[in-house]
Amino acid sequence: MPRERFKTLTEQMFYLLLCLQEECRGMEILEKVRQMTGGRVSIGSGTLYDLLEQFTAEGWIEATGALRGRRRYRITGKGAAMLAKEYERLREQIRDYERYAGKEAQP
Repeated sequence: MPRERFKTLTEQMFYLLLCLQEECRGMEILEKVRQMTGGRVSIGSGTLYDLLEQFTAEGWIEATGALRGRRRYRITGKGAAMLAKEYERLREQIRDYERYAGKEAQP
């Protein structure tokens, strides 16, 4: 059974949407993700532009104009709702871990 498209987000997707709470252009997103994650997560430029195109088509982000020929983007209400939904899904996973495995991991 194929996975439902965008039911959950990859780390790259999550951080892309998180970055776009402020208007950014593509190359700014790449740098912001590196900074936010201390270099743990990076997005390749090909992946970035594919995601920007897909997220625009889904209505999660919108192009807000161009500066010297470079498009700028920001998250939409629909994208913010998806980001919040993913945040809650991750929190549920953390709660499950703390309830079932965290007890063993604690001193």
